[in-house]
Amino acid sequence: MQISIRKFCKDDIENKVKWINDPQNNTYLHYDLPLEYEKTAIWFENIKNRNDRYDGVILVDGVAVGLIGLLQIDRKNSKAEIYIALGEQSAKGKGVAKKALQLMLEYAFATLGLNKIYLCTEVNNLVAQALFEKSGFKREGLLKEDLIYNNRKVDRYFYGLTAEEFTVQTNNNRAN
Repeated sequence: MQISIRKFCKDDIENKVKWINDPQNNTYLHYDLPLEYEKTAIWFENIKNRNDRYDGVILVDGVAVGLIGLLQIDRKNSKAEIYIALGEQSAKGKGVAKKALQLMLEYAFATLGLNKIYLCTEVNNLVAQALFEKSGFKREGLLKEDLIYNNRKVDRYFYGLTAEEFTVQTNNNRAN
């Protein structure tokens, strides 16, 4: 199973709409649903040339299975927010997300030269928390009532990972 990441392109809009609208995928995503193709195409035109974000597609053996990227790339403070969402049910539970996360972290730290990657996840999203913790992220805090989504106040955990922590973890994994 070959896992890779490539830049999101116009041809990926249909998959994004399908994946985000799938109730098996969107429990903890905070989109205005249903996602619509036309609005997503406008979104893509607005973001495709920006350098403060990287939107990617996760591939398994060349087939698109999910989304991953970096938001709010802040070169001054050397940090960015990461996101990931597997869209195809067939890709879940096989280590695809963990490997894709590893690839995106390598890109963020080695290629972009960032110092910190962070994310937020709902306190009830235990699957995501397990993935991030296995990938080296540390829970740094609780954001009480951080969002209001569908008239629901959402508590989220804030996670972070520094370049140094990532390097130590990667070297330890190679040694084992």
